[in-house]
Amino acid sequence: MTVFYYDKTINGLLSSIFDAYKLNIFPDIILGIGDIPPLFINSEIQVETHEKKYHRVWNLLHKQLPANCINMLTAVWLSEEEKSDKLIFDYIIKAIDSQFLYINNLGDSTILEIHKLAKKVYKEGHSIKQFVRFQKTKDNIYFAPVSLQYNSLPLVINHFKNRFSSQLWIIYDVKRKYGFYFDKRRIVEISLDKEIEQTNKELFHEDEQIFQKLWKSYYKALAIKERINLKLQKQHMPKRYWKYLIEKQKI
Repeated sequence: MTVFYYDKTINGLLSSIFDAYKLNIFPDIILGIGDIPPLFINSEIQVETHEKKYHRVWNLLHKQLPANCINMLTAVWLSEEEKSDKLIFDYIIKAIDSQFLYINNLGDSTILEIHKLAKKVYKEGHSIKQFVRFQKTKDNIYFAPVSLQYNSLPLVINHFKNRFSSQLWIIYDVKRKYGFYFDKRRIVEISLDKEIEQTNKELFHEDEQIFQKLWKSYYKALAIKERINLKLQKQHMPKRYWKYLIEKQKI
């Protein structure tokens, strides 16, 4: 059994693919540096992340793979699922060995898993577009907290840049403690020092509280009590998004 150790970055993973072909050794397991290895290992290889290595692999992939396949690999990486890195590794190896002829063969278990996992991440990205709720702060920045199952925020951030190009805004993943700030010109990745408190009214513009109260009153008045179907609501609006939906908070 052969184990590759890398720095848990996408460039480190691509460097490990370069090393695999250079050494003609292909790992059974891929671990992060410092992870505890399983028993009965035959060899261990420490992968050094190097610009020359990962650029060679990136250039090959961008030259040979269609854009939708590159996007799928990106989505699988952002899933942060256990062993997703080995899944990407195996997919790229199969693509290279087959001279990129069978990259969409869903009869292959690795390719099928890539498609299924990417689809889950894409689905969450679509949900972000639907369920993000911006709140105006005292600094006139529109702030939207989210808590995501996958790290899918980078996939949709350009949507918000195009959709709200005339406003200052922040979308912040409270689970991963990072987000993106748009200053009407460019997008900057940020990390806040303090925990985000949804109920901290001192942060919000005085008009925001009025708008929120009006919106919640409208939502309550519009709903027909006898026809409320919580099961159907949860199907179309997963409950994990409710915490940051203004209409789901008490008046």
